[in-house]
Amino acid sequence: MIRQNNENGSVNISTSVYTEIAGTAATNCFGVKGMAARSVKDGVYHLLRKESVGKGVHVKFHEDDTISIDLHIMVDNGVNLNAVGASIISEVRYVVTKCTGTEVRAVNVYVDSMMVD
Repeated sequence: MIRQNNENGSVNISTSVYTEIAGTAATNCFGVKGMAARSVKDGVYHLLRKESVGKGVHVKFHEDDTISIDLHIMVDNGVNLNAVGASIISEVRYVVTKCTGTEVRAVNVYVDSMMVD
């Protein structure tokens, strides 16, 4: 949780806000099928539904009031992984900073699976 103080008081932003914003921004990028989560039961990565995008995101808070974001995604077959990754990093960094005012130190993208239609 990050606390931002101003002349009128303070605003506390919880981890779930960051995970939902980052997950939604990532899934809106071209080539991204959705967020991925590893099943504890069988160890296989599964595509998360739109309402569960935050489960594929891990946010780490730093002492200097910045955050790092890890995203676990599934992509469409045949996309350029380098281009998709760069697009996600740029979009997530921009949207999270715009919506929360928090500086994003790093965005790490993990491609866990490729969907074949």
